[in-house]
Amino acid sequence: MSKIDLSKLDNEELWLSYGEIQQELRKRNLARTNNMVGERGEFLAVETYNSISGLPKLQAAPEGTQNVDAISRKGERYSIKTISEPGTTTGVFYGCGDNNDTNLPEKKFEYVIIVQIYKNYKLKRIIELTWQQFLKYRKWHSTMRAWNLSVTKNLVDESKIIIDNFNNN
Repeated sequence: MSKIDLSKLDNEELWLSYGEIQQELRKRNLARTNNMVGERGEFLAVETYNSISGLPKLQAAPEGTQNVDAISRKGERYSIKTISEPGTTTGVFYGCGDNNDTNLPEKKFEYVIIVQIYKNYKLKRIIELTWQQFLKYRKWHSTMRAWNLSVTKNLVDESKIIIDNFNNN
């Protein structure tokens, strides 16, 4: 694959090229929204799970399904969150209970897949957590009034590591 020398494009050409790339990603059903980081993570998660023997085969969940981004052939629900470097915290999970709730929330998904990518969109790591691990590690985001996860050493040590390309960018 030949690389395009982006440095040769003027500012307007660069912006318009980005728009054309987004349109082509949509045409190929590789992106459904303008959230390219999230779209990249979902693509990498589904592609990885479908290409590794022994992992569940996933398909994208219907658009607008809250907290569920992919579904396995067995009907297991997966929430996929993508983190781009240098970040270590996922986006939020809405509808998974309030910070003051004393009862456990209704189970919204069976698994969380966290996809970490480098700034250049290459895959860094994919880890998987169960619902119970999500409940253990979730942190309340008071501004968003929802939960998120911070990728810490403890979380990684307890998660199922699917792919680890750390320091392989």
